[in-house]
Amino acid sequence: MGLWSRRNWLTLAALGGFLSVAVGAFAAHGVTDPRAQELLRTGSLYGFVHSLATLACAAFMQVGARRARFAPGFFLSGVVLFSGSLYALAFGAPRWIGAVTPIGGLGFLAGWATLAWAARGVDPA
Repeated sequence: MGLWSRRNWLTLAALGGFLSVAVGAFAAHGVTDPRAQELLRTGSLYGFVHSLATLACAAFMQVGARRARFAPGFFLSGVVLFSGSLYALAFGAPRWIGAVTPIGGLGFLAGWATLAWAARGVDPA
């Protein structure tokens, strides 16, 4: 069992979901600046969706889409880069950090493309 085992992906996805809910709650109840609230909400939403997508990868693999094992790396790196950069901006990081956000978005896109590729390996019946 390696570092990037299914168990580790699932654990990271669950932690990502936990963090997304916590950040979303903080945005709603602990932040007064509207711009910071919006950045935190957006980061939380994308983090949550892609944590769930990582969990879905396990289901894909269960039905024979073995290539789905490549998608969690894209999804979770996207969460770190996209959501993480938005969180950092909300807490006052320099504006240049915003240049990282689209790189995370590319990670999301690569993950979804990988899942589409993986789905082609499932029995069509």
